[in-house]
Amino acid sequence: MRSLPPVALRRAYACLAVILAGVAVVGCHAGPGSSNAGAKFVSGQATAPSASPGASGSAKPADITLEFAGDVHFMQRTAKLLSDPATAFGPSITPLLSAADVTTLNLETAVTDRGTPQPKTFHFRTNPSAFDALRAAGVDGVTIANNHILDYGRIGLTDTLAAAKAKDFPVYGAGDNADQAWTPWVTTVRGTRLAYLGVSDVQELSSSWIATPTRSGEAIANNLSRTLDAIRDAHQVADVVIVFMHWGTEGDSCPNSSQKKLAKQMADAGANIIIGSHVHTLQGSGWLGNTFVAYGMGNFLWYINSWSTETGVLKLTLHPGADEPYKSSFTPAIVSSTGQPVIQTGAKGAAISKRYASLRACAGLSATPTP
Repeated sequence: MRSLPPVALRRAYACLAVILAGVAVVGCHAGPGSSNAGAKFVSGQATAPSASPGASGSAKPADITLEFAGDVHFMQRTAKLLSDPATAFGPSITPLLSAADVTTLNLETAVTDRGTPQPKTFHFRTNPSAFDALRAAGVDGVTIANNHILDYGRIGLTDTLAAAKAKDFPVYGAGDNADQAWTPWVTTVRGTRLAYLGVSDVQELSSSWIATPTRSGEAIANNLSRTLDAIRDAHQVADVVIVFMHWGTEGDSCPNSSQKKLAKQMADAGANIIIGSHVHTLQGSGWLGNTFVAYGMGNFLWYINSWSTETGVLKLTLHPGADEPYKSSFTPAIVSSTGQPVIQTGAKGAAISKRYASLRACAGLSATPTP
């Protein structure tokens, strides 16, 4: 992962490009408190400036689809799947993941054959063909901010970053220093810029795993000011800001008080979408004000049967330029005996979907955006 200029310099570059192009873009302003009349956010979504009176009409921008899934690694039964990366995720889920404009999930493993196991119970690692498997399945980028990315120390992290770079596969949430760890992956879909931040809130070894100005590591929410600033700064380079969190109490289908507090803080800082993983079971999704939150996506491609085999893919449909909220849908699946996710239909699928919908209540989220 290459080092980027400081935020202020990146902001200046972005604004200069806008000036040269002669267009108005969200975030090209002097700083906090300055006006930004050229664009607005409606229902948790960036919308383009309205056309000036007399301007010629144009077709409505096409919808943008984003998909999110949970935890993935390649250990034991799922390690065998890398013998053929093109089919590692299986025939059931791949068409779904490939259909979205952007699909992301949590890669919960180091990609290394070096390093020293850290003082913890579980250690996960795999080889670079994991990135081939992810790409073949339709995954476009992954967060690596989690409690396993440094299982084999900083050597393991260095190897992971190098492998991702060699495969030209986007990863976010960790880096050679704090600037890189809190820098988003930014991708553009038909003119709409999307920024993805990865942050962990798992406390095991957090003090030694957190990235600093002079030390590699991951973005961890213990540095709250840096996390919230990263969200605000992401709006300088993107229209929609997504935060992929690793958090919660393992095995608990309801978010804990820390998750809820942090979600509110991130929403207030400008996060448009917040996605969660880590607890090995689904947690509820819905609206927190104008921010869409999915607290937990469960396991997805997993080496054992954990607290729950229920999983799925969350799809959000964005409507650029329209004053309407994102549309959400959930495709139910289970983690099968091979460790691969398999879509569920009929009574089984309906039961998973019903349970997932019911989890909104204990998550304290709404079915629609609220002021």
